Amino acid sequence: MAGQRYSGLVILRSPCLGDRLGGDDFRERVWKKWGRGTEEDMYLRSVLSPQTLYIPISDMNSVKVKPTMQCHVVAMPYPGRGHINPMMNLCKVLASKKKDILVTFVVTEEWLSFIGSDPKPDNIRFSTIPNSIPSELVRAADIHSFFEATMTKLEAPFVQLLDQLELPVTVIIVDTVLFWVVDVGNRRNIPVASLWTMSPSMFTTIQHIQADYISVKAEEPVVDTSHDQRAQQRSQRFLFEACSCVTKAQYLLLASIYELESETIDVLNSQFSFPVYAVGPTIPLLDLEENMNPGNQNYLNWLDGQPRSSVLYISMGSFLSISSAQMDEMAIGLHDSGVRFLWVARDETCRLNEVCGDMGLVVPWCDQLKVLSHSSIGGFWSHCGWNSTKEGMFYGIPFLTYPIGFDQIHNSELIVEDWKIGWRVKKDVGADNLVTGVEIAKLVTKFMDLESDEMKEIRSKASEVQHICQRAVVKGGSSESSINAFIKDLSNCDRY
Repeated sequence: MAGQRYSGLVILRSPCLGDRLGGDDFRERVWKKWGRGTEEDMYLRSVLSPQTLYIPISDMNSVKVKPTMQCHVVAMPYPGRGHINPMMNLCKVLASKKKDILVTFVVTEEWLSFIGSDPKPDNIRFSTIPNSIPSELVRAADIHSFFEATMTKLEAPFVQLLDQLELPVTVIIVDTVLFWVVDVGNRRNIPVASLWTMSPSMFTTIQHIQADYISVKAEEPVVDTSHDQRAQQRSQRFLFEACSCVTKAQYLLLASIYELESETIDVLNSQFSFPVYAVGPTIPLLDLEENMNPGNQNYLNWLDGQPRSSVLYISMGSFLSISSAQMDEMAIGLHDSGVRFLWVARDETCRLNEVCGDMGLVVPWCDQLKVLSHSSIGGFWSHCGWNSTKEGMFYGIPFLTYPIGFDQIHNSELIVEDWKIGWRVKKDVGADNLVTGVEIAKLVTKFMDLESDEMKEIRSKASEVQHICQRAVVKGGSSESSINAFIKDLSNCDRY
């Protein structure tokens, strides 16, 4: 019977290398049962306990808000799943480590309906602004117009919200993309911490493009999501301005781990006169057996019946999508490969289940962290969103990269070229570059061959990256130390 595991996953790129732990009996339930017994694992068993993690799991649901909070953080995420999640995960860490902190987490009314019931510490509260931007349900249809709306229609309601808060604000943590918040904070003498939710090297890449250190062809924009070059150029200008406005903030927080891209982070530290903290991985650090929804366990039960490291997990993210023609080729290739797989495909579940055959399972949704931590998972076919990339690394899973747009292309390069923990599904990005079922079947079969020397090397490197990620979040680790330093800074801040 397969079960949950804590082992190495594979990923893509960086000059160096480098979240999810928990449970009061973590070592007994996971390491003792699934540990591999190496000297490195024995070290990790001794340090990876709930007491050494930077988020005390046992305190998650017992934090009580004091009548007078000493530190009031206002968090303003960009309204997208890949941005809201790391912001919330960071706030959970801060709220759990510092009991006299109050986090006011600002979202649109629509986003409150999406995440309002999610578990969180008692000293995190939601505060809403009106739905003045297009719905999350349709933003993928015109991402550039949505992006522009977040730049022009959110400032006025956010300012009004700040004016109505009953407690003075110690600091504003804002997604870097919402650069106008920096000016709002500066006008009120409120310190602003800019949270960059992509990879640090993506930040410097944007800087270099803006400074003409890197030439970008018109047909290869940094924001590659459509054939509308005018819209792409507008979005790029906003992104350039967002990175430029970081210089006016008081902190830069990186949703990454220092050891993953240490040279890049060192450059950023030397570039800015204020603190730069790598506070990643900013993924949920809840116990793997907590918050299980009894109504959604079928796919986990199915995984329990599969051999160790035999299942390819496929997820292309929740935002951008691939063509129906490419989905059909994927289904054919998976069927012909004979490889076991778990495929998340929201709108195509029934049809794809019929095409794919008996070796796999297609579901509309899954708890990705629970899936990646399962011992039966041996590979991750991913769109390479930064959050998915970090989650895969933290569990030591090798990657098949299939970037669609935005920073995913860069993350794929990190995984394949720098960290050497995965392969590309295709070499060229774009909807017109179809990968055939024959090509997919051949690639997947080779990728899931546990006995090949090539895959053994990739899995070994993925395990190295995993250990780096694990070390970062324990006592004395780079991320834990950075978060403690930021909290100390907050304690010294005046409230406005």
